Amino acid sequence: MKKMILGTSLLAMMSLSPLPTMAGVYIDFPPPPSIHINFPRPPNVRVNFPMPPHIEFSAPPRLVVVPETYVYVAPDVEEEIFFSDGWWWRPWEGRWYRSRTYNSGWQHYRSTPSFYREVPSGWRNDYREGHWRGQQWNIQPISHVEVQRNWRSWKTSNHWEKNQTWGVENLQRQRESRHPSERGRGNSSERGRGDHSNRSNDHEGNQR
Repeated sequence: MKKMILGTSLLAMMSLSPLPTMAGVYIDFPPPPSIHINFPRPPNVRVNFPMPPHIEFSAPPRLVVVPETYVYVAPDVEEEIFFSDGWWWRPWEGRWYRSRTYNSGWQHYRSTPSFYREVPSGWRNDYREGHWRGQQWNIQPISHVEVQRNWRSWKTSNHWEKNQTWGVENLQRQRESRHPSERGRGNSSERGRGDHSNRSNDHEGNQR
């Protein structure tokens, strides 16, 4: 019995004694692995616009310069075709196309060319009637070869103003007699008609 009491006392004393503190222990946990998530690059989105239908030419088109501009039109072609600054132009289904030749190689152009603002929508009626803004228009068709060869020099030398005033009688006198506030604006009733939205101020000759 005494032995049991002695053993119990020893256990009680041991439970009351503080346990020796452990020396500083450092546990190194490995760093978490780097996680790299590679997202696929978005694909290049290219919009392929349909090409306008081919135009059959029985002969190379004759051109006529639109008075007070350096834009040339092809009045004998049913579709609208223009020549300006070394490019052939044509609208189709609300879009514009251009080419270096009149009968092939058409490429989509992203906006409306700036020259188009100078072309009255009723130019065909003026051509048929032989009048321009109420004045006699002595129309002189030009071959496309001659236009393509000389368009640049004609433009830089003001060829149509100096020599023939675009074939319109009294055009120079009429231009000089207009009110100063109207000079350079053109006839607002004749210009700006048709689909002239999204006009571009880019120089067509420098844009792709």
